[in-house]
Amino acid sequence: MRFDCTEEAINHVTSSEDIFALERRDIRGVTFTTFKNGPRTLRDYLELCSRHGDRDFLVYEDERYSFSEVHAAIQKLSQALVADLGVKPGERVGLLMRNCPEYPMLFMAIACAGAIPVFLNSWWTSQELEYAFAKCEAKLAFVDEPRSANLDPFAEALGVQQVLVRTASMEKVRSFWDIIDTRDDTVLPDVKVDPDDDFCVMYTSGSSGHPKGVVLTHRSAVSAIQSWLFSIQVSNLMGWAPNPPIDDDGNAYQPCTMITTPFFHISATHAGFLLALWIGMKAVILSKWAPARAVELIDREQVSRFACVPTMSAELLEAAAKMGSTLRSLRTIDSGGAKRPASQVAEIATRVPHAMPGTGFGMTETGGPGIGMRGEPYLQNPEAAGRLQPPLMEMRIVDDEDNEVSVGEVGELVLKSVTNLRCYLDEPQATSEALRDGWLYTGDLATVDEEGVITIVDRKKDMIIRGGENISCSEVSAALHLHPSVIEGMVFSIPDDRLGENVGACVYLSASCTTTEEEIKDFLVPHLASFKIPKKIWLRDAPLPRGATEKVDRLAVRAEYLG
Repeated sequence: MRFDCTEEAINHVTSSEDIFALERRDIRGVTFTTFKNGPRTLRDYLELCSRHGDRDFLVYEDERYSFSEVHAAIQKLSQALVADLGVKPGERVGLLMRNCPEYPMLFMAIACAGAIPVFLNSWWTSQELEYAFAKCEAKLAFVDEPRSANLDPFAEALGVQQVLVRTASMEKVRSFWDIIDTRDDTVLPDVKVDPDDDFCVMYTSGSSGHPKGVVLTHRSAVSAIQSWLFSIQVSNLMGWAPNPPIDDDGNAYQPCTMITTPFFHISATHAGFLLALWIGMKAVILSKWAPARAVELIDREQVSRFACVPTMSAELLEAAAKMGSTLRSLRTIDSGGAKRPASQVAEIATRVPHAMPGTGFGMTETGGPGIGMRGEPYLQNPEAAGRLQPPLMEMRIVDDEDNEVSVGEVGELVLKSVTNLRCYLDEPQATSEALRDGWLYTGDLATVDEEGVITIVDRKKDMIIRGGENISCSEVSAALHLHPSVIEGMVFSIPDDRLGENVGACVYLSASCTTTEEEIKDFLVPHLASFKIPKKIWLRDAPLPRGATEKVDRLAVRAEYLG
């Protein structure tokens, strides 16, 4: 069956498949479109493992875990959290480590115990982590050895108990696995979890400086996965289905995804692990991004879906060409986190013609879903973000007075969905500014054409997106101003061929100062994660240019240094 109209395809999926039936539901005083059927919480969701039995699920280096093994491990971990570690429903538990199989097992186990996993950025400095732990009030954290060292300076003062999971060389810690292996029962602890209970806290950089904790519910997570599955069905009906996973000899192979981004990103937890669990996909976990290693694993494990930030797909193609690999098993190459250059979209179509390119725009605050496009529509319009993801998401594009703008005009993108954040953790003002009557004000400026194709044109927020990582200009600026010789400074994005954007800054120094650019960068090391430290710092001996209102003229400063 094939449809030429997207709305007809959406209506067909909604009316013909029970799992995608819709209803309107009042949640926290706001009426949303929700799915009527399917899992309600992560506890329900875990039971989907039973469909896939002994098929491969998680692959990490030489370790391999089936769906049944992951299912049992999560149940036992969840029991241990309650019985041995005293974790209670509603308590927050920190996760701070590089990617490894235990990471998704733990966040599922914590959620199934009614507690709330807190995903912490493993690249943060000790200072940044101290702020986050003080804010989220987690008293228990699962860590690897290097991240444990970053917690040591403040763990005792904040009362944080650490459980070591992996060594510095990413070897298993036997005492952690004893928690799993010594338990016999494979049932979840007897706790009650409601669909609208908090599932997790994920940190995201905000324009105000310090990272904000995005609180997402169980309903948000489950609905996000159902929304993506719904979109796949619609795309298939529109004729945008990828090639099936069948090798050159006609043999089918298990669909397989590669988790390339850290688990503290929603692209890894939701679009990676949770999506794979529902579909029965094998998931190959990278502990860190390494293009050549990715090529080896794609060929070895017959990876069919590669999802990444644009930098990664460019580096993957380059590594594959050097290694003589055609990446034959790939069927989709999806991208998010930043806009992929149009030249790269064309290159994928030419060099990997058996893999369908796709793009997606989503946020931690939207729970992952948002806007997307793949296949021929994307090849024809690579500058666009795509169409609104059906069927739960609603959209408006508004001016500064909250009036909807006309087709083709620029305005702020505003999204409403049950997948949206419940709130920012302990940030009532930030919550009220971003979330109004269920509508999320994204801070992104966009246009929409007559066909419903959305293009992101700019950002209202003072942010830099470096290889998919959000960096607050205000946070970097505040760190710069800690230097005793910096009178004033401004932080802005600079072009980067590999990462899309990088961090640039200019600083006005005191007259007697002999500080160099490298000395300022070294000064920032204890205060900022390495990826936030400016790639280039211009030093100046005059105040920054200002406009009529005496505010720093950001456009003039950027033009002065970038031309």
